[in-house]
Parts: sequence; structure tokens; C-alpha cells
Amino acid sequence: MKQLKPAETVRELDRYIIGQHQAKRSVAIALRNRWRRQHVREDLQDEIAPKNIILIGPTGVGKTEIARRISLLADAPFYKVEASKFTEVGYVGRDVESMVRDLLELTINQLKARAQEEAQPKARELAEERLLDILLPKPAPQRGFQLRPAEASANGDAAEAPPEVSSNTRDKLRRMLKDGKLDEREVEVNVSARTTPMVEIFSNAGMEEMGFNFKDMLGGLLPKNTKKRKMKVHQAREILTQEEAQSLVDMDKVVKSAVEKVEQSGIIFLDEIDKIVGSDSRQGPDVSREGVQRDLLPIVEGSSVNTKYGPVKTDHILFIGAGAFHTIKPADMIPELQGRFPIRVELDSLDKDDFYLILKEPRNALLLQYQAMLETEGVALSFTDDAVKTIAAIAEEVNARTENIGARRLHTLMECLLEDILFDAPDIDTKTIAIDRDDVVAKLQRVKDDEDLSRYIL
Repeated sequence: MKQLKPAETVRELDRYIIGQHQAKRSVAIALRNRWRRQHVREDLQDEIAPKNIILIGPTGVGKTEIARRISLLADAPFYKVEASKFTEVGYVGRDVESMVRDLLELTINQLKARAQEEAQPKARELAEERLLDILLPKPAPQRGFQLRPAEASANGDAAEAPPEVSSNTRDKLRRMLKDGKLDEREVEVNVSARTTPMVEIFSNAGMEEMGFNFKDMLGGLLPKNTKKRKMKVHQAREILTQEEAQSLVDMDKVVKSAVEKVEQSGIIFLDEIDKIVGSDSRQGPDVSREGVQRDLLPIVEGSSVNTKYGPVKTDHILFIGAGAFHTIKPADMIPELQGRFPIRVELDSLDKDDFYLILKEPRNALLLQYQAMLETEGVALSFTDDAVKTIAAIAEEVNARTENIGARRLHTLMECLLEDILFDAPDIDTKTIAIDRDDVVAKLQRVKDDEDLSRYIL
């Protein structure tokens, strides 16, 4: 885990997310507390539980982005899941333990990709040796009795080429291969072509509930098939390099590291957590609400989840819940679950000043994205300051009159504003376009007056 101070974390988040300073402070403290826990004396480490967070606010104000960015800053395993997709155990649907399995699977894939990247230099060397074996096959051993070189010369037979000659030829080919002089030569290589049979398993709990991966088991039992393919040398080198990189990765080490990383620094973002809070007026079973809360409780409190790679403890995984909480409040959750989310932060709704900054300030600002896309067509797009302020004001007004979808409203307006330019950009003669306030008003007035916005609503 990177050793970021809370103030540094907030500054990094400010580069991508406008406002929401209280939420940034809360996640920055939670992030630093994890680092602190790992540096206290060992007998206290297991006693210090993570302080899980609930982010409360309407859609489009930055809840998911805050959680995703802190995982990138801390290089921590991160998984986002909608709580509304879970159902109570015993019913058709996903159970809550599946999110831990998914988090582990994602982490293993990431660490495996990094290990393969680190093994690239060695894998490239091995791939080149395999290519040299194809370009310069070793002579097949001759059968029967063979004359010694002196006897062969005495009888007038041609002596076999000495090993030095073959070695010099191989070295020469190796230099040509490294210099790219053989890239266009066609070779025939054996490439892996393992196919896994289609096996469908019907189970109430689904495939994820099984303690092993059935397809992986069958894949290990079946022989590894190869097929010959003709291709250019440069294509063969890339394929063989990837095969060698995969064989160089120690998967036992990768899995062990992934399990440790998930247990010590994993982050699970539970979106739409308010959707699993039931209403007292409901009659009958509510398998996707209070039942999910009961199933979620042991995972958040800390338990052991069985995966095909072994048990994974959730005691120190940081859970960040998020929801709009329009009609209900966090206090409507079952009391035990409330206690596992001690930190609650309310995010502010966005106004025109926030929209103005969102359009211009972040490193991934929306205006920069559209300018970069149109640059690929050779079109230079610019916006006057008044134009940006007008877009922000219209976004605030439309959000107030219709559904408040936060910063996502800017995507609606920008697509509408630039629709003609984006359509005509490949054939346009004017390669420099400046958008001013009049252009914005003329283009967006109809959209602003239409409360339905059916064509552009997200």
C-alpha cells in the first residue's frame, strides 16, 4: 500500500473530482488508518477493524468516482457491485459472498498480468530460441553405425559439419532476428489450441457456489492440443513470447499474493445500498432486501468466504456503501448492519459553479475529452468562458426542473450541443471551431424548454 498522507490523498482526488471535501477527507482517513494498522504492534493488528463508510447523495455527484480513485491511489484491489443484484440465500440470484470471489478473481488477473509483464524480457529470449530452432532445425540423428571423421575422409565420404559451423550460423541468424531482418519471412509454428468442452451445471446456488472450478478441472485433465499455423516471423515472435511469459509465471505465488492483498487492502464498493432497505408496509417475503442485509452482515463484520483458491477472510476489507436514500434513511437498515458502517457522509448536490469547474478543471475534464476526440479528425475545438458558464447554468436549471442526475447531465447537454459537429467532422472544411454563448443558447434552448428530454436523457 502506498504511504499517502490524508492531505496528499485529498489533493490527488481534487485533480479528478470537484467539491465533496468531507467525503474526500473521510475516505482519506480510512485509507491512512489501514496503513497505520499494518504498522502497529502485531497483537493489535487483528483487533483494529476498518471503519466502513456510507456515502449519501444523489446520482452523479462523485460517489463511485471517489471510491475508484482511492483504490488506484493506494494500488488496492477494488470491486464495484450493485447491492440490488443480490438475493437472499436459497433464491435464484447472486449471493453476497460472490462479491468477495469476484474481487479475488480480479486481483489474481491483475497480478498475473503484472507478472507476465515482468517476465517479458526472459520470455522474449526464449521465444527467439524457439524461432531459431524453426529457422535452423537441428540435423536429425543418423541411424546405424557411423564412421569416425578420419575414416570418413579416408574413404572419400563427406565429413559431418563441425558444431562450430552450426553455432556460427545460429549466432548470425540470431543477430538478423534481433535486427528485424527476418520479420517478413514466413514460418510454421505450433501454437496452443486448448479447447474446454461446453459443460452446463444446473444448481440453485449457481456455479460460484461450488468449491472448485469445474471447467478448470476438466481443462487440466484434457491434453494440451497444438496446431500448426503459418505466419510472419514478427507475428510468431509475439505469440511465442506470450506463451513463454505465461509459463514463467508462478501461479501459486500469484494466488498467495492476491489472497493476502485482498484480505489486507481490498475495497468493495456497494452501490445502491439503499435499495436493500425494505419498507415496513411490504407484505410477504422480501428476498432482495432485508434478507440480503442479514446475509451481508457476517461478510461486513468479518468472516471466511470459501473460494476455489481457498478461504478468504473479510475482517479487514474496507466496505464503502453508497446510495441516494431519497425515501429512506440509513437508520432504516437493520441495527446490526448500521453498526458496521459507523461513518456516514452526505455529499452535496452540484450547482452551476460545480458544473463549470467539472467542465474545465479535472485532468479528465469533459471539454478536454471532446477536444481530444475532434483533434483526431483534424478539428480544433474551443469554448469561450461565457459558453462554459452557460452550459453549467443550463445543466443546473434542467436538473432542478427534471430528475437530478448530477454531473451526468453535462454528458446529455454536450452531446446535444456538439451533435452536428461530431457528425460532420470528417467532411468539414472549417478546421477551427469556436463555441460561444450564442451557439450554446441557440442549440440548447429547445432542450432546456423540453421537460421530457426523451431524446437525450441518460
